[in-house]
Amino acid sequence: MLSADPADRIIVALDGMTPNQALTFSLDVAGLRWVKVGLELFIQAGPSVVTQLQQQGLRVFLDLKFHDIPATMASSCRYAAVLGAELITVHACAGSKALKASQTAAIEGAQSVGLAIPTLLATTVLTSWEEKQMQRDLTLTESITQRVLTLTKLAADSGVGGCVCSPLETAVLRRQYPDPFALVTPGIRFKGDDMTDQARVMGPRETVAAGASQLVIGRPITKAEHPGLAFAACCRTLVGS
Repeated sequence: MLSADPADRIIVALDGMTPNQALTFSLDVAGLRWVKVGLELFIQAGPSVVTQLQQQGLRVFLDLKFHDIPATMASSCRYAAVLGAELITVHACAGSKALKASQTAAIEGAQSVGLAIPTLLATTVLTSWEEKQMQRDLTLTESITQRVLTLTKLAADSGVGGCVCSPLETAVLRRQYPDPFALVTPGIRFKGDDMTDQARVMGPRETVAAGASQLVIGRPITKAEHPGLAFAACCRTLVGS
């Protein structure tokens, strides 16, 4: 259950950092609660970086987007749960059998070491996709919104606790999937920010108002001249959302 504190709604993505940079950054940002460990950082540092961040008092979103056969996904989720990751991503398009196996394994893994059961998040359509490109490259006829709805239903029906979607799909999903189903949204940008490799974006306050549970924010905070001030400013924008 999330508190009303806006700091609990912001997950800062440690993308593009070395392990030492990530650990130093996390110590330097006052009030930080959640961090995202993605593929870049995990490949460099391995599981130890999750433990080190937890030792700093942080909660970890392990964003490795598992997508494989059911047995491999289940084993990966079990180990991630044992590690203490509280949010774990899997690809919804892996299918119901893999999603159900992953959910069961995550529960078993956490219980085996006396930890809280993590929330599995099914990744729907990456925020870098634009509709025409997705339809062309993947030979799909459905819109991005319909694709997200299809994959979210698959995840929810499989017992997964939430999904990752862009801010643009948040409102329609929240109408169909009330709390406690988690909607975690990357693609957060402030007015005037560089879009970089994101295509479907929205501001933080608007995204929370649309129904997002938590926001994943990287460059607008990590690349700011004063990241701590940027984090605090983002928290202030969420007050009253």
